[in-house]
Amino acid sequence: MTEPTSTKPYLLRAMYEWCVDNGYTPYISVVVDAETRVPMEYVRNGEIVLNLGPVAATRLHIGNEIIECTARFSGAAKELVVPVAAVAAIYAQENGQGMSFEIEKKETAWEASGEEPDPPPDPKDPLKAGGKPTLRRIK
Repeated sequence: MTEPTSTKPYLLRAMYEWCVDNGYTPYISVVVDAETRVPMEYVRNGEIVLNLGPVAATRLHIGNEIIECTARFSGAAKELVVPVAAVAAIYAQENGQGMSFEIEKKETAWEASGEEPDPPPDPKDPLKAGGKPTLRRIK
């Protein structure tokens, strides 16, 4: 007997449709690993937040294993490939409603490339040292 398909891609598609149907902008938070294809200059602390709204992302396909689309970064179109397993959250930008997911620990893109990640947050800054999390909006 084979393992059942994960519920995660179905929940992602449902939350995406709910956001769009209600006029909200769907965003996803992604933990970048070696299989994630996004502009690395926009990755912060091993994560990237992507706007998947119909205006921002074209040719969007949320499959059972990967999310593919084209999005613009600083005016340049980029092909994005995000493993569904790397999606940490999906939410509506306007009100924050959404859901988060547990992520399996994998080799990060920096570990695979040998590059150094961004420096750790300043422990004197309570918001960056474990206080309320913040998400960076990327257009």
